[in-house]
Amino acid sequence: MVTDNGTTPQHPLGSGFGPRTTAAEAVAGIDLHGRTAVVTGGYSGLGLETVRALASAGAKVMVPARRPDHAREVLDQAGLDGVAVAALDLSDLDSVRSFAADFLASGFLGDAGSLDILINNAAIMASPETRVGPGWEAQFATNHLGHYALANLLWPALSAGDGARVVALSSTGHKLSPVRFEDLNFDSGYDKWQAYGQAKTANALFAVELDALGKSAGVRAFAVHPGGIMTELQRHLPREEMIASGWMDEAGNVNERFKNPEQGAATSVWAATSPRLTGMGGVYCEDCDIAEPTVPGSPEARVRGVDAHAIDRGAAEKLWQKSAELTGINAFA
Repeated sequence: MVTDNGTTPQHPLGSGFGPRTTAAEAVAGIDLHGRTAVVTGGYSGLGLETVRALASAGAKVMVPARRPDHAREVLDQAGLDGVAVAALDLSDLDSVRSFAADFLASGFLGDAGSLDILINNAAIMASPETRVGPGWEAQFATNHLGHYALANLLWPALSAGDGARVVALSSTGHKLSPVRFEDLNFDSGYDKWQAYGQAKTANALFAVELDALGKSAGVRAFAVHPGGIMTELQRHLPREEMIASGWMDEAGNVNERFKNPEQGAATSVWAATSPRLTGMGGVYCEDCDIAEPTVPGSPEARVRGVDAHAIDRGAAEKLWQKSAELTGINAFA
């Protein structure tokens, strides 16, 4: 069991890596044979590169997918035929419960029954207003509540091992909105970017609270900003909007700040595997290191660092309790 060394500072370690580090470089020299991992959305974009890196280091990987047949085809074409696939729709709690129950009973985890790495990678972004379940706003439900439920339902396996890590993908989108506890579902009027921002803040707060709850069992959690990457995540965005936002020019040339998928996967892989993070957790990471808190008003405040509302312990605890109330799931109750 990992010994708790107190609260981890939200301050870079000097990892030796940077924004152009690839997932393969982040995991180089790390042996994951005998370790198990689950990566949601692990069949497209940076999720696929995350799976590729973990598998290349020897990990046994499961990819839960809303379209399992498509996921199987993509993984096979990528030379990842040894990666397992199962059905999971994060926007449907019954599907999350079914996946978790089947997964825990499947024998995938072996005799030890331990899950060593859970990467909550799947997401939707800036989608048209959509309601799921009992009327939940879809971005909050899919990006946060589905992953919250999944981690709690897989808690018996996460806590069964020695030093499991959970990685929640957030983004600089968290800067667009705190969690709107007074109107989580945007019943007062929908804004696709504020809804995305709330969901990404929720992902970061989830890591803060799971780490606080789980560290006595040796389970540590991290939030990750992967960087700007052109993937299927942008499928709801008109080209004109991406040009207006400076993500690309009129000719379709992507902003040089953007990463490729291999680079975008690196921070998730680093947070999930780096020995430098042993005994640490509950922090927001970017560019393969722990991020600095945002300096309000600074030139890079919108694109770097973590805002105070996304690492606030009180908000993290409140969100956990609200998520437990909404889903009826709480491994720590």
